[in-house]
Amino acid sequence: MKYAIFEDGGKQYKAVEGGIVEVDRYQVEPGEDIDLDRILLITDGEDVIIGDPWIKGAKIEAKVIEHFKGPKLVVFKYKPKQRYRVKKGHRQQFTRLQVNSILADSGGKNGS
Repeated sequence: MKYAIFEDGGKQYKAVEGGIVEVDRYQVEPGEDIDLDRILLITDGEDVIIGDPWIKGAKIEAKVIEHFKGPKLVVFKYKPKQRYRVKKGHRQQFTRLQVNSILADSGGKNGS
């Protein structure tokens, strides 16, 4: 099973070829293709390529499937004996990506 670990928006995600990844919202229309190039690790069975910090020339080709909102989170602030109560809600926006292929540069193993 070929997969890669990539960084996006300060978070790390695992992408499997043919799989789906949910990341923070991109300003891209559904149906468009995007390339993710901040790859930290690629593995294909026994072969493992580790970046320093990223793998030079490696990329993930993905297609934007849809944009959606995550579950509602309730933020409730309360201070006892002071009549202070504040209730807020938040729904994070996400983008669902279909991973088409994981490409590694055949030249060098590690890059900067």
